[in-house]
Amino acid sequence: MSKLSLLIGATVLFADIAAAATGDAYVYRVVNGYNNEVRGTVRYRVERAEAERVEVAVTTDTPSAGSARTEIYTGNGNWLRHPLASHDQLRDFEFGTALPVYVPDDRADGSWSTRVNAVDPATGRRNSVRVDGQVLGNERITVPAGTYDTVKIQRRTYVGDWDGFLLETQIVETDWYAPALGRPVRSDSKSTWQDNSRCTRGGCPWFRGDWNVTELAEITAAQTGSGQIR
Repeated sequence: MSKLSLLIGATVLFADIAAAATGDAYVYRVVNGYNNEVRGTVRYRVERAEAERVEVAVTTDTPSAGSARTEIYTGNGNWLRHPLASHDQLRDFEFGTALPVYVPDDRADGSWSTRVNAVDPATGRRNSVRVDGQVLGNERITVPAGTYDTVKIQRRTYVGDWDGFLLETQIVETDWYAPALGRPVRSDSKSTWQDNSRCTRGGCPWFRGDWNVTELAEITAAQTGSGQIR
């Protein structure tokens, strides 16, 4: 299948996140990619679902899996409010226009590069965030919640969080997006940055942030209240 054919199918189905119902919940298991230890679970519950805006309450069972927060998405799954790693700290950002984590409608080649203004609500700091994305192909994968046909998408995000000698954080993230669910069933995320105060004649070292691998473990439908974990 050509990348263009892949993209046509993916673009249509990315809109399915807007079909999420208030009360739907999705639980993900978070694993430390460096040592395969389970960090905890993260639960996403749809609090409000409209055609152009989906609000999700996020809770975790351990501090190492992150903190409670609200995330906001467009109807096609792009980010209006979402955390990003910033020098190994997970910080919330509100985006002036949606951060395109999935393929924009006008990119028929399956790749894109966009810069978006963002604000950290806790500090008021404004960042210019750049994301470079690419559709890699189709892949059928198995996660604890089951087996899914997915579209594999990779992004490199430049957070724009320069701070003194600290250069901006770079995040490499891969999503396995399941059109049948309108969301990723697996994500792999790593972050790195440089500290110019520690440069030597050999160059400036790169520092590694967390490497998180998240996989869908359970789905609970609002209309039935039933869930399944495998």
